[in-house]
Amino acid sequence: MPVSPVRESCALAAPVTAVPDTDRKAASTMRSYHLSPGAAPFGLARREHAVPEPGPGQALVRMRANAVGFRDTLVREADYPLPLAEGVVAGCEGVGEVVAVGAGVSGVAEGDRVALTVFPHWLDGPFAVAYAAQLGGSVDGALAEYAVVAESALVRLPGHLSYEEAVALPLGWLTAWNALTGGRRVLPGETVVALGTGGVSLAVVRLAALAGARVVVTSGDVAGKAGRLRALGAHHVLDRRGDWPAEVRELTGGRGAELVVDVAGSVAESLRAGALGGEVAYVGYRVGDAVTGPPVDARLLFDSGVGVRGVAVGSRAQLVSLMGAVEVHGLRPVVDRVFGFGEVDGALAWHASGRAFGRVVVSHEG
Repeated sequence: MPVSPVRESCALAAPVTAVPDTDRKAASTMRSYHLSPGAAPFGLARREHAVPEPGPGQALVRMRANAVGFRDTLVREADYPLPLAEGVVAGCEGVGEVVAVGAGVSGVAEGDRVALTVFPHWLDGPFAVAYAAQLGGSVDGALAEYAVVAESALVRLPGHLSYEEAVALPLGWLTAWNALTGGRRVLPGETVVALGTGGVSLAVVRLAALAGARVVVTSGDVAGKAGRLRALGAHHVLDRRGDWPAEVRELTGGRGAELVVDVAGSVAESLRAGALGGEVAYVGYRVGDAVTGPPVDARLLFDSGVGVRGVAVGSRAQLVSLMGAVEVHGLRPVVDRVFGFGEVDGALAWHASGRAFGRVVVSHEG
């Protein structure tokens, strides 16, 4: 059964003291979940094997928390834009504690609390094919009790966050950070629209509000979620089933939003909501159960004067910047429910139900 959710708070908690992993010396085997299309019900097979040892330039991380989300649904359905290799360790969202390091490692040390970067080879700069290897896709991922990781693919966690909170950062929050800072940077007083209330959108709300923007969110459950969204920093919550682009223009005196973070594939609507010279940060391409969103009219694309930029998570350098902002401002991601490591199927089922508000987390504690 899931334990109580971690509640949203802006208060700066006492720093978390890293405790060295004392059970590693006794552990000779570990559990991990692997992509296995024939395994019911979620295409994952749990296996037990030896705990690996770090080589030169590597660290051994005792994983403490993972997160599951819509990416896992796409991977399970083989509807994913990047290569997938059957049998690799699943999951791209993981945080933990360094318990051993290999020769030549100086960037991390035993006891450090770290996040794994989703794209381990993408250190900085724009995304490129050379960086396309992704955890839980073409290379072994994070849904395991231990992981051997290159030190360059690790980033230290903010001291005030629990592992269960911090695991929201390397995928959902980093995607939001990239959307807000990687293209046309948002200025105070400008308008940002986040579509829906998934993990990326909730992070956009927090970060855009921190930047001084007017934040607008769309939701299919305005009555049930408006209060929680406003508590996170949203100024307006609009019904996604109505003509929300027209409402955005009305709220902005006809100008439109300088940035629309589109996680739902509704690009035509996002263009209608955008300001001349603004940007659509394009994160998702699925609308509900649809394979893709509706086609975009070329005339609308041209006449809108809005740029469209694809956002694929972010680089290690961007994650370092995000971690710094989160720590300085004492931000805490919203965690909906926490499941045990043996309850991964339950975590995936809960996320698939569509009832989560915040991250669905798998904890290795207890």
